[in-house]
Amino acid sequence: MHRKLTNIKRCSGLTLIEVVAASVLLVVVMIPILKCLTVSHITSIKIEHKTRSLILAQARLDQIKAWSIYDYTNGGASFTESNVSLGDSYLCNVADDSGDPLKTIVVSVGFDSNGNGALSNDEVDSSLATLIARRWNN
Repeated sequence: MHRKLTNIKRCSGLTLIEVVAASVLLVVVMIPILKCLTVSHITSIKIEHKTRSLILAQARLDQIKAWSIYDYTNGGASFTESNVSLGDSYLCNVADDSGDPLKTIVVSVGFDSNGNGALSNDEVDSSLATLIARRWNN
């Protein structure tokens, strides 16, 4: 019985070569998995920015449409705005062609990734456009 127990103890360990081979195999398998996880995380952040930008652009467009019912000329000026902060580093640009009786309004929203307080073309995540007609003559 004692001899059987000694043989079992001698055969039950791992050699250094087996440990190194298992470690290398584990690293080779883990690198692509970690790369996929990193890419998916970056993609989910981009999707979150685009979704939030779209929601903010729609809200700003709705606000402009509501203003236009009562003040089509916006006090004699256009609805044009540049780099308006919408909170959490999101910025908004509004373009107005100042047409009468039909205005084209374009709202562009994006995440200010470089933190300079200005929305550049590569930072724009969502752009929405609409036409606003004069409801009545003043």
